[in-house]
Formats: sequence, structure tokens, C-alpha cells
Amino acid sequence: MTMRRWIAENWDEATATLVGAQAEHLARVLRAQTGTIADVVAGGRVYRAEVASVTLAGDASEVRFNLIAEIEADPALPVTLAIAVYKFDRMEWAIEKATELGVAAIAPMLAQRTEKHLAQAAAKRAERWRRIAHEAAKQARRSDVPEVFDPAPLEAHVRLASQATRIVLAEQERTTTLRQALDEAIEQAEADMPSLELAIGPEGGWAPEEEALFDANGWRAASLGPRILRAETAAIAALAVAASRLE
Repeated sequence: MTMRRWIAENWDEATATLVGAQAEHLARVLRAQTGTIADVVAGGRVYRAEVASVTLAGDASEVRFNLIAEIEADPALPVTLAIAVYKFDRMEWAIEKATELGVAAIAPMLAQRTEKHLAQAAAKRAERWRRIAHEAAKQARRSDVPEVFDPAPLEAHVRLASQATRIVLAEQERTTTLRQALDEAIEQAEADMPSLELAIGPEGGWAPEEEALFDANGWRAASLGPRILRAETAAIAALAVAASRLE
């Protein structure tokens, strides 16, 4: 039987603790009690664990585990998804699915074609995006939760120094496919696993000035094919291609 996996808020060498809503759900809905066995993620590692105590007190609820033994866990994909902010319902879906696919980090960017009201509200959405990633990581039985950065202007993010191979998905690119760009990055990395960053544009695509900015800062343009994809579809398709080459 597959064990449920929980992501601890607090831990030390011998114990791990769930608090608040997670603890309430585990205790009230799933009726966990002393002696219940579960898989617990603590500090990026996965442990077989046993419930040591249950305290129900609303926001102060707590379930404490004794860690029994570390178990093997798959690492995240070495991929950061730099995603231009677009309609929040579709973006939330993309964050959830990107987490399930194993993305290491998500960097929301405010692009020229990000709708003004979305750009203004994005900062207040960051914590919700982190909760979505947390829940998706738990559902996908990940041993970690992808980092979701605060939204930043596209120009600031594109100019950041990075050791990763940085690829921007661009509709106008007709020569290099994403698979070709990934294969070249893997070949150049030789025995090492390359670290990647994939940039996905907003609805309406990149503005010409943004395309020039990516090029001037060493990002390589690549294509997902001849069809025009929605932003959320492009994000998931790009991660699926990356996973097929890296895993």
C-alpha cells in the first residue's frame, strides 16, 4: 500500500511536526492517532515515521512524529520555470501541474503584455501560489516543495546572473526546437546534470523589446513546434519535454 506523504513544518534529527491546517486534516479527517505510520518529508528528505502525539487546538493543532528511517526519494528536476504572469486561474493550474512534474522553482515575471490589473495584484497572490505548490508537492509524493519566488519585473529577472542554461520559448523561433536546445545543453554538461531555466511568455507572447532583452542577456530561443499554445499549455509541454531528456 502506498503511504500518505506529509511535509513537516518543523523538524530535528529525531522528530518532525505538522501544525495548523495539515495537523487538523490528518487528525480530524484521517483520524490519525498515536502509532499511525506515514511518510514524512523533513528538510528535503523522506522518512518512514510514527505519530507520537496529537494535539487539536485550531490554528495551534499539532501532530508530532518520531522519525524511524530515511527512505529513498527522487530529486526534483533541475529546472526553474520563469513564467510571465497571466490569468490567475490558468496560472494556478500551471503551478500545480509544474509541481507535479517535478519543477525545482517557479519565478513569476511581470511582462509588458501582462494585464495591468494582474500585475498590480500579483504580489498578493504569491502566498496562494506557494500553498498550491505545497499541496501539489504533497499529492505528487515529492520530497521537496518548489520555491515560488515573489513576482518581479521581467527585465530584472532576465538580467540576473545565472549558471543555468537559459532558454526562452518563442513563437517566432523556427530553427531550434526545445528538444534540440536541451540535447545540446546535456552534451555540453558531459557527466553533470545541466541546470536549466525555461521562460514562458504571457497571453499574446513576448513584446519585441523583450525578445531583444532575452537575446542580449544570453538566453537561447527555442520552439515547441508550429502550433500556438496557451501559456499554461506551453509551460506544461516544455516541462514534459525537459523531463523526458533529464530523467
